[in-house]
Amino acid sequence: MSRHALVTGANRGIGRAIAEQLVAAGYTVSSIHRSGELPEGVDSAIADITDTDAVNAAFDTLEERHGRVSILVANAGITRDGLLMRMSDEDFDEVLETNLAGTFRCVRRAAKSMIVQRFGRIVLVGSVVGLNGNTGQVNYASSKAALVGMARSITREVGARGITANVVAPGFIATDMTAAMSPEATHQFEDSIPAKRFGTAEDVAAAVLYLASDEAGYVSGAVVPVDGGLGMGH
Repeated sequence: MSRHALVTGANRGIGRAIAEQLVAAGYTVSSIHRSGELPEGVDSAIADITDTDAVNAAFDTLEERHGRVSILVANAGITRDGLLMRMSDEDFDEVLETNLAGTFRCVRRAAKSMIVQRFGRIVLVGSVVGLNGNTGQVNYASSKAALVGMARSITREVGARGITANVVAPGFIATDMTAAMSPEATHQFEDSIPAKRFGTAEDVAAAVLYLASDEAGYVSGAVVPVDGGLGMGH
C-alpha cells in the first residue's frame, strides 16, 4: 500500500492542486473538508476542523479505509479581513480558531499515527503575510506566523522519531480572488514581486510534494517560501 497522505481543504485552490499532485505521484490521498467536490482519486470525510471530536472521527474513518496517515498537509484556512480598529473579536477569534487551533487538532491526531510508524511528514501551509504582515490582516497574519513556532516545536518534540514538520509560505498565488482584481491592481502587485508574476497553485504543490518525500527526511523546522522572491530576508 502506498503512503496515506491527508490534505485538509482539498476541495479548491492550493489544497486541490496539492491533492492532485500527490495522487499523480502515487500516494493514497484523502481529505477532511466541509463542502465541495474533490479531485478524482481523493477520498474524503466531512468535518469542521474547529471541532476536536469531528477531526478525530474523520481521521479514524479515513485510516480504517487507507491505513495510518503518514503525511499531513494542513491547508484549510479562512480569512476575515478588516482594519485593526474595526476588527471584531469574533473575526479575530474565528480566524485563529480555524487556521491555528484547527491545524493543531489535525497535527495532534496525525502525530499519534506517525509516532507508531516512526515516520511522518507534516507540512503546514502558511503565508508570506505571516512573515511580512499585511494591512487589514492582523488576524490572518497572526495565525500564519504562529505556524512557524508550531512546526519548530513539533520538530524538537518528535524529530527523533522520523517525523519532520515544515511550513510552506506562499506569496501572491493566481486564484479566483486574484483573477477578480483590476488590471491596475494586478500590475501593481506583480511589480513588487522579483519574479514579476503571480505564482500558481501548482508551484506551491511542487514544494509540498518535495517536503512530503523521503528525500526531505533531513529538512525540518524550515520555512519554504513560494513567493517569487517577495519575502526575501525572512
